[in-house]
Amino acid sequence: MILGCLPVSGQDSILEPLCFPEQPAEDSSAPSLQRPSTELLVCLFCSESVPLLQKDVLLKHLLLDHKLVIADVKLIADLPKYMLYWKGRFLEQPVTDFCSVIKTNSTGPVEKQEDYFLLCDILPEDRILREKLQQKRLEEVLEQQQRERDDSSFHRLCMFCSEEFMGNRSSLLNHMAREHSFSIGLPDNIVYCNEFLDALQSKLDNLQCLYCEKTFRDKTTLKDHMRKKAHRRINAKNHEYDCFYVINYLELGKTWEEVQSEDDRELVEDEDDDWSDWQAHPVSAVCLFCDHHSDTMDQIYTHMKDAHGFDLHKLKMELNLRFYQQIKLVNFIRRQIHQSRCYGCQETFDSRAEVLRHIMAEGHVMKLPETSTWDQPQYFFPTYENDTLLCTLSDSDEDQSEDTNHGEDVPVIAEDISNLRELKQTSVLNQLLKNRSAMYLSNQF
Repeated sequence: MILGCLPVSGQDSILEPLCFPEQPAEDSSAPSLQRPSTELLVCLFCSESVPLLQKDVLLKHLLLDHKLVIADVKLIADLPKYMLYWKGRFLEQPVTDFCSVIKTNSTGPVEKQEDYFLLCDILPEDRILREKLQQKRLEEVLEQQQRERDDSSFHRLCMFCSEEFMGNRSSLLNHMAREHSFSIGLPDNIVYCNEFLDALQSKLDNLQCLYCEKTFRDKTTLKDHMRKKAHRRINAKNHEYDCFYVINYLELGKTWEEVQSEDDRELVEDEDDDWSDWQAHPVSAVCLFCDHHSDTMDQIYTHMKDAHGFDLHKLKMELNLRFYQQIKLVNFIRRQIHQSRCYGCQETFDSRAEVLRHIMAEGHVMKLPETSTWDQPQYFFPTYENDTLLCTLSDSDEDQSEDTNHGEDVPVIAEDISNLRELKQTSVLNQLLKNRSAMYLSNQF
């Protein structure tokens, strides 16, 4: 998003960093915080009900039989209570009072058109309900976590060496991280710890690797596999673990994988990690005068020269611009154009499009003001904080040789050590030592 600028003391001032529009990030699935429960989910319109673990069955029923869709179900902290609330509200008022109506096949025959209903947090009542359920769930989780912190009756065996641990859960978790290089996170980040360990122990009892979740023929093979493959960790993509981390209740929509990446200090790094699938993002530098993007330095420079007549290389050579001067110049031009001002003559216009037309029509593309105008410390700071064009600037060999020549202008006088004994006798340090010794003797007598 690009933020605008406001007039301050008669001048345009950019109040916040600007940013070029970026590609939207891929939508990641939100963590599921619905812990196993015997509670029932009830249909909002009829007597149909299913266990919480079979919620997809009920959601399908609502879609096919009642033409209703509930948005962002995974972000609802307490789905049974949510369903009960809206079941009561739909008994009081028609569904159209609460839901958005989506008409399918709107351009087709009337008999083939159908109305579907969307229940989502755009409705203030729904948003408030979701927030209250989230707040209540968070309070329950924090209370449970505090109970586990204070619990001194914890008693469990290590999953890997069968050593017995009593007292606080942290002793076992720290032992597994320290002795077996197996970490599920810091103890204070975990809730429902016993259920978490039960789920992990169940996988091991079923001869299943905790990371890749493959099944093996015996415990020895499983143990060797997890050791050799460095699989003594949890599968980050298994959302069954989401409900065991407090952070997932604090920040809805954040995945367990993001949680794991934030705290992997205890994990053993695999020296043989394969980076062959690494994909670097393209440069995608933006033109100074239009919205054109280019993936390489040469392409963006060629575009600006051919399309707009702006030759940055030529300016660099003619003005003998050093690296930081190039940065200042680019940031200066960016800021002037953003503020609809011609950087060549400083005339101001009503829009960016008008100033660009003026620059082209008047031939001001390669016209720069006095160096003192743009060679200012304020232009060290990027006008657009993600301006990749700045990354394509280079400090050429000519610049380096120029710096070297500046150094050669400073005379360096070598120390004459041809007569080292005479130098020592006449040195300032030697004279100071003699004076100090004389003062010391005079004080003694």
